[in-house]
Amino acid sequence: MLAIGLMSGTSLDGIDAALIETDGEGLVRPIAFRSEPYSDSGRQQLRDVTALALTYDKPRLSPEIAAATEMLTRRHLILVHQLMATAGRDVKEVDVVGFHGQTVAHRPDRGWTWQIGDGAMMASALGVPVVHDLRSADVAAGGQGAPLLPVYHRALLAGATLPMAVLNLGGVGNITFIGRDGALVAFDTGPANGLVDDWMTAEAGKPYDAGGAFAATGTIDRAVLAAMLDNPWFAVSPPKSLDRADFTIAPVRGLAPADGAATLTAFTAATVGLAIAHLPERPTRLIVAGGGRHNATMMAMLADACEMPVEPIESLGQNGDATEAEGFAYMAVRSLKGLPISFTGTTGVPAPLTGGRLSRP
Repeated sequence: MLAIGLMSGTSLDGIDAALIETDGEGLVRPIAFRSEPYSDSGRQQLRDVTALALTYDKPRLSPEIAAATEMLTRRHLILVHQLMATAGRDVKEVDVVGFHGQTVAHRPDRGWTWQIGDGAMMASALGVPVVHDLRSADVAAGGQGAPLLPVYHRALLAGATLPMAVLNLGGVGNITFIGRDGALVAFDTGPANGLVDDWMTAEAGKPYDAGGAFAATGTIDRAVLAAMLDNPWFAVSPPKSLDRADFTIAPVRGLAPADGAATLTAFTAATVGLAIAHLPERPTRLIVAGGGRHNATMMAMLADACEMPVEPIESLGQNGDATEAEGFAYMAVRSLKGLPISFTGTTGVPAPLTGGRLSRP
């Protein structure tokens, strides 16, 4: 099938769109990729509704949420047409779109997770079936609803020497372990780029630390770092997942801006080191996808914290910026075929489970 995947992550940097050919199993052929950053006003709108959603006891529509949902969906539709122009293909050729939407609150402990985005509107506008709301079925069945990418990571590593691990560094970090027999273990590791981005926005007036250059000029406050790591969540055995807002920059308030950036970057790296200890065995390689792999300071700190070399996913011939979007295209095809997208070892769901709601044009 020809499938489009759309991803807007909790880092709020922008929208990713990928076009792939896949059977939802062993065949994956990337065709095209486009990314579009949010405008400052769009990013702020999403920040505002995320803060609002976290005050709710369950998902519900409000004028602010409705407006953000329409804005988000329209931005995704524009990017779909740009993607198809890049690929030189007609949208009518596409069999399915996997539309992740924007996570505004993730509360599996309360029995829900919430991604805004109007799948029915997208299906009608494109004339293509759209699979959306990919996490809710897993949460309803008792799973964490995250991470969902492991089944795609396993497809990408077909033929590799196992065991291996793939670390995705978005707003929140998650790790996928693929065992010698192909068995999956996955869970969130902790904040990835999210806290550093928040700090840079607050203290440096920039949306992120480009290349980790700012953190590289600072000094890690070891006492603050130790206090941040002294959190019982890190000792909890997987499966486990986080909301973007479960950790904040409050512990580094009062530090010099560069020192705060250095300490938060070290915190992300240290949480991955703690996560490695929860894996069934030590992986032979640690492959890094997501925006965090562009942060040279973070990558160096990861190698120290994990006591192993870390490699960007490009070492496998993949585009690490496209991985998540490609993964949701892949999962949309699996959803159409009734194949599982979450597993006991990845989300804690009692049995392998498909997911997603299908909106037809």
